[in-house]
Amino acid sequence: MDPKGQNILFRSQLEQKDLMIQMLSERLNEKDEMITDLKETIKDLKETIAGLQETLNEFQRKLFGTSSEKTKQDGKTEDEKSEETVTITVKSHKRTTRKAKATREDQYGNLPIRKEVIPLSEEDRHCPYCNSLMEYVTETFVREELRITPAKVERIHYYQEKWQCPECKKDGDGTFAESKTPTALIPHSPASPSIVAYVAMEKIGLAMPYYRQEFLMQQMGFTLPRETMANWIIYVAENYFYPIYDRLHGELLKRDLVHADETTCQVLREKGRTAEQISYMWLYTTGNDALAPIILYDYQPSRKGSCAQNFLEGFHGLVQCDGYQGYNKLEDVILVCCLAHARRKFFEAVPASRRKKLKLLDINSDVAIEDIDLPDEDEAKQLFPAEIGLLYCNKLFYLERTLKELDPEERKQQRAVLEQPVWDQFWNWLDTIHPTGGSKLGKAVNYAQNHHDTLMNYLLDGRCEISNNRAERKAKSYAIGRKAFLFHTSEAGAGASAVMYSIVETAKANNLNIFQYLYTVLLYMPDYTNSSAGIE
Repeated sequence: MDPKGQNILFRSQLEQKDLMIQMLSERLNEKDEMITDLKETIKDLKETIAGLQETLNEFQRKLFGTSSEKTKQDGKTEDEKSEETVTITVKSHKRTTRKAKATREDQYGNLPIRKEVIPLSEEDRHCPYCNSLMEYVTETFVREELRITPAKVERIHYYQEKWQCPECKKDGDGTFAESKTPTALIPHSPASPSIVAYVAMEKIGLAMPYYRQEFLMQQMGFTLPRETMANWIIYVAENYFYPIYDRLHGELLKRDLVHADETTCQVLREKGRTAEQISYMWLYTTGNDALAPIILYDYQPSRKGSCAQNFLEGFHGLVQCDGYQGYNKLEDVILVCCLAHARRKFFEAVPASRRKKLKLLDINSDVAIEDIDLPDEDEAKQLFPAEIGLLYCNKLFYLERTLKELDPEERKQQRAVLEQPVWDQFWNWLDTIHPTGGSKLGKAVNYAQNHHDTLMNYLLDGRCEISNNRAERKAKSYAIGRKAFLFHTSEAGAGASAVMYSIVETAKANNLNIFQYLYTVLLYMPDYTNSSAGIE
């Protein structure tokens, strides 16, 4: 073969080798990508398995609980074995001294007293020995009892007096004068301020649904259909209570501190939505600012962050809330995340067998715990990581409880001295924890780390609280009623409930008699609807 042919053959062989190398390289890259994908899949599967295993264990605990018949192994029960293998030093708990039992004067002091003297009978007024008529000496107190008069319902017929001038009558002129009758609460309806206030008090204040009230009215001797009661509440909420609600809303936006939360509800008939879809009752309450408290509920068909954004438009201050991402839509505010939510996730990550010995205490709880010593390295080895995270949280709650009675500025200063070091230790410890991503501990760690800044924002203002329990307690008020009435029939009914819960809970927070306040509003608002001074 000539040199030219050899060169062509050589180049051809080189090209084949390059092609083979390129193909091998591509296959190696594909293999590396496949290995990377498989590693990611394995990691995701491990996290999913860990999460599912914890969920399964939790379901098993709830379904079967702790049996009284323990399985014996080597002559010992499982509980005994677990107690042998792990030794934990836990500070003892003790109850705070409960306040002294209330006296009758404390309990009944606001009630009127009616004195009832039991007279001596005529025959007993003569001396049994000489038959002389005895003389009155004095009276002595024997006992006290409470007497109640059940609600009384009456039919009130209003008649209007009509007067005529007799002199004008002589001239054939009909000059008349008529008495001014009270404005009807609801046109063409027998509803009065007292009965509507009574229905609202039972429904909102005492969580008694309309169908139970209907039965109660029957026991009182008349029929009042549940549909009628529902329509009454919707009417007065929209026409009489909403102007007050709107005024309170404007006042809330002027404050510096607001707590926010939301809970689920169901509306059967709402345009564009099915009866099964979940709706939300949002709530907003003023904080520990030493001003008159305001609690407002707001019905919304969704949990979008725009709901809070629209309601709090114009508010510029601190918003205490949970870690829900929807609150990030709020503009020009400082979010203060709730430590109770973070603590709850560590609590849920503690094994069920150890969880029952632990307590989650709020700063207003009747049961107190002694000061908690944070574990050193040796003690930490005897505890689950979730238990250590829980100890840090409980330590902060304990310290916060000791500062409860201080004024806001002094509380802020003491927090920097006492609580800031605990937070520093907590974050340093958290960086050493590397749990499985899908586990409950992983979720607790991620939750805390993702809300690092907002969890500590309560340190910025002494009026802030370490938890959002203030709002959660108000959410519970609605949840108790929801458990009784189950759902709202219409969107109008849900909106009316939001207004009425706002009025009732705000009255309660201001230590007002709920029925008397509702009655007073309904008595005067028919004439004050268009009067800003009257609403004020």
